[in-house]
Amino acid sequence: MTLPVSKASSRRQIEIVDLLREKGRVAVDDLASHFGVTPQTIRRDLNDLSDAQMVVRVHGAAMVSSGVVNLAYEARKMIAQPHKKLIGEAAAKLVPDHSSVLINIGTTTEEVARALSSHTGLLVITNNLHVAFELYRNSAIEVFVMGGTVRQSDGGIVGSHAVNLIGQFRVDLAIIGASAIEPDGTLLDFDIREVQASRAIIEHARKVVLVADSSKFARSAPVRVAHLSEIDIFVTDRLPSAEIAELCRTHGVQVVEAGGPLDADPDDAD
Repeated sequence: MTLPVSKASSRRQIEIVDLLREKGRVAVDDLASHFGVTPQTIRRDLNDLSDAQMVVRVHGAAMVSSGVVNLAYEARKMIAQPHKKLIGEAAAKLVPDHSSVLINIGTTTEEVARALSSHTGLLVITNNLHVAFELYRNSAIEVFVMGGTVRQSDGGIVGSHAVNLIGQFRVDLAIIGASAIEPDGTLLDFDIREVQASRAIIEHARKVVLVADSSKFARSAPVRVAHLSEIDIFVTDRLPSAEIAELCRTHGVQVVEAGGPLDADPDDAD
């Protein structure tokens, strides 16, 4: 779909998309200040870009639209960071001392690892170098890093070697993330190799905890990981709709809402 109207508007919209690709998520007021225009002008730009399926509108802000290729790692870290921190802390409270945990690739699972630092007697198995880096200094936590190919983009370990190693374990708890969640509860990701590892993690855990902020319901990705019905506990900032809440109830998924700042925007419907 082509972008509309004036050259200035079109040029600004292209720059908005570039900023979102760099930062992952930007507030309407910040965009207005950056371009020296009113928030109403930015909202019109974002509406045009949303119609062109280039961005996703969220409360008071926008994210670059995803579909086939994931955002850069640094951009993903910045999206909903305060919410991810609270989600990580809430998920860490579900992990008993002296238990075994599988943790997969993702910026939210990294926040869980960060919040596990006060635990003792844990065995943590991971295909995420950032998770290992957060925990390896803690003498009370044993860290096992899976072998395989390290993705330079984000430090994730993928491939058949990682999947085979996961199969050697049967852990108390799996903590997984997802890049996108469909309205029907399907969990999605971008890399088939990562998804294969995530599937193995789910299958070799006695209990599965999904950690994902509510912005994941506004995103898309091409590869199916699992369904909410395969999850035991869903830790998020807040559920986006009554329909998702009902879906969780129907499938017996325990929901933990960690909260976080609201990006209120009274004119968001403009």
